[in-house]
Amino acid sequence: MGDASELTASAERRLGDRIAREIFRDPDYIDDPVLAEYVDGIWQPLLAAARQRGEMSDELQQRFAWQVMMGRDRSVNAFALPGGYLGLHLGLIAVVSNRDELASVLGHELSHVTQRHISRLTTQQNAQTPWVIGAMILGALAASKSPDAAGALFTGGQAVAMQNQLNFSRDMEREADRVGFGVMSDAGFEPQGFASMFDKLQAASRLNDNGAFPYLRSHPLTSERIADIRGRLPLGVTGDAVPPMKLDHAMIRARSRVLSNYMTIDALRAMVTQAQAPRRDELPVPAQVEILYAAALASAQMRDFSAATSWARKLAEPVKDDPAARRLASLLDIELALMSGQSAPEIAPSGRAELLLMAQVWLRDGQAAKAASALQTWTVAHPRDATAWQMLGRANLAQGQVLRGIRAEAEAQVALLDYAAAMDRFKAAQAVVRDSAGGAGVDHIEASIIDTRARQVQLLLREQALER
Repeated sequence: MGDASELTASAERRLGDRIAREIFRDPDYIDDPVLAEYVDGIWQPLLAAARQRGEMSDELQQRFAWQVMMGRDRSVNAFALPGGYLGLHLGLIAVVSNRDELASVLGHELSHVTQRHISRLTTQQNAQTPWVIGAMILGALAASKSPDAAGALFTGGQAVAMQNQLNFSRDMEREADRVGFGVMSDAGFEPQGFASMFDKLQAASRLNDNGAFPYLRSHPLTSERIADIRGRLPLGVTGDAVPPMKLDHAMIRARSRVLSNYMTIDALRAMVTQAQAPRRDELPVPAQVEILYAAALASAQMRDFSAATSWARKLAEPVKDDPAARRLASLLDIELALMSGQSAPEIAPSGRAELLLMAQVWLRDGQAAKAASALQTWTVAHPRDATAWQMLGRANLAQGQVLRGIRAEAEAQVALLDYAAAMDRFKAAQAVVRDSAGGAGVDHIEASIIDTRARQVQLLLREQALER
């Protein structure tokens, strides 16, 4: 369809940053290391395939964030935002049957971004500045969670206008289907995942969507879209036959359900009761694994660590021959040990999830230097990882390295796009340097880094002020 937008990539990224900054502050925003790593394992191949196919220009690749932000919301939803940000509700992760179905949703949303659909929509609203549109998008997101909360951001006709603004045109939906289908296929995912995800949504629409599927409202299904996707499947392949659920995916589904919002004590108890069913062993193995994982984590959420450990031990048997599932079971063991205050098994971090969990163990057990070393290496390679920066700050402060600790706290705020809070921390670090007696004991290299970063962030803060 081409790019008929007037909004530059830089302006769209700034608009996306403004929206993302508010999402980071939302209590429902979640950076769960286990879920984030699983989603990222799907997201990164999609990005690579989009680049290889030429769907993503060099400018977009460099300027956009390309970041998936997860929310605790139990509703089945995902959405694209300006500047390469995507939103993903835990409710959607909890209902997809495999990685391929999740890849179909992420691929579709990614294609909305690469095809500049959001920018073209804002261009259509040329009577409004992008920043007004940004405020309206925030209001629409608030409305999806609480109609009352939205009243503080917009009212009346503006709400209707924004609903139309967020709904992509039929042509854009078809284009995102077509491009997303090609991207997920080239990324190595099974194309029937796109069709089976459509089947799930169509079944929900037949039930007169009760509000649990907001994705249906922002991405309405049509018979034409469904037929088009089925027509793109390889010869002899249908979307009807869903492959058996993999064990690691079953565990991720369970985790998403337990960590979603509005999870009451009664709901957690129901998960444990399900695991206690006498005929549980007769269920397919993936169903057993999902039930046991949910029971272990739900028990821990209710502070019943004895029961949590018992369910985790039962989980070990069915996953022992599956490396991916066995790894998730090991991560759960560490998590339960942290929550209960018990000793945790020592494992060498092979990814972000192990790193962040083991860093917590090391900090708890008085091994701050070990945690700091591992986290420092990670943040050099991943400077936008706010959670890692926050833990590095704790580790540095625990060793008495005040300047490094405060700087890490500041970098965490930069990663969360809260430049005002970051400047407060940088100024606090500069005050420590000034108050030291003649500079004795001051890490002058670190002090120089802090001065440089403070100047850089001050410029970003001024840009934010101009946007208002």
